[in-house]
Amino acid sequence: MIRLALPALVIAAISSCAPIAPPAPRGSVDHVVLVWLKRPGNAADREALMDAGRELRSIPGIHFLDQGTALPSERPTVDDSFDVGYVMRFDSPAALEAYAKHPLHQQKVNEVLKPLSRRILVYDITR
Repeated sequence: MIRLALPALVIAAISSCAPIAPPAPRGSVDHVVLVWLKRPGNAADREALMDAGRELRSIPGIHFLDQGTALPSERPTVDDSFDVGYVMRFDSPAALEAYAKHPLHQQKVNEVLKPLSRRILVYDITR
């Protein structure tokens, strides 16, 4: 009985471990955008930004685009004052540049992001 139960327990333990994503390849770029709304906390404005982010996923060259809102924190080193954040990954600085020039990106920046935002902060991180 133990001979049958032990392998099952090992398989269950291994399969319940969350996989860790491999490191990003050398030369890739993470593009982080933090947005402060003109009307902080406004649910409709926040949702408009989230909708725009979902549409941007269709642009070629994006490996992933995740978005969300600030996690409240009491830690003094954490800035939780922004309303919406985006994290994207690209193969290279050239892929990021192509994304920035893409017509859909330009449209969403001009029609949604800029009109709703009082502040936009961008970090580009390369490996």
